[in-house]
Amino acid sequence: MEEKLNKLLADFTVETHKIQNFHWYVKGENFFNDHLKLEEYYNAFNKYDDEIAEVMLMDGFKPKATLRNYVAGSSIEEAKNEFVKARDVYSELAADFAYLLDEVEEVKKMADDYEDYLVSNKMDMLIEDLSKYIWMIKQLLMD
Repeated sequence: MEEKLNKLLADFTVETHKIQNFHWYVKGENFFNDHLKLEEYYNAFNKYDDEIAEVMLMDGFKPKATLRNYVAGSSIEEAKNEFVKARDVYSELAADFAYLLDEVEEVKKMADDYEDYLVSNKMDMLIEDLSKYIWMIKQLLMD
């Protein structure tokens, strides 16, 4: 469980920084709204990072906490330091959030098998939030 949670923590941390990069480099006619939405996302993800690490500590696990560990342990591709259109940002975030949702659901199943209700409950919250983000982004991307 500790290994799976560290993987999840790495992915969420890299995603947080990716969203922040997009926040800085997004461009387009809806810049002001997109800039604010991306800030909302990275603030939420920063909180998720902390909550995942804290639930690990409450369970007696040791979260890996260096940037080197996060980048090495993550399957999320970092953003480039380049301007990007908002539609491309949201398409990439939808894919990332779907990947993270799959990971969270796996951790939830594992936690339920181990009767680890702290972790299971935290995963429920992440499942709800990620599902809503994905639904909202899909609505935005519909033509």
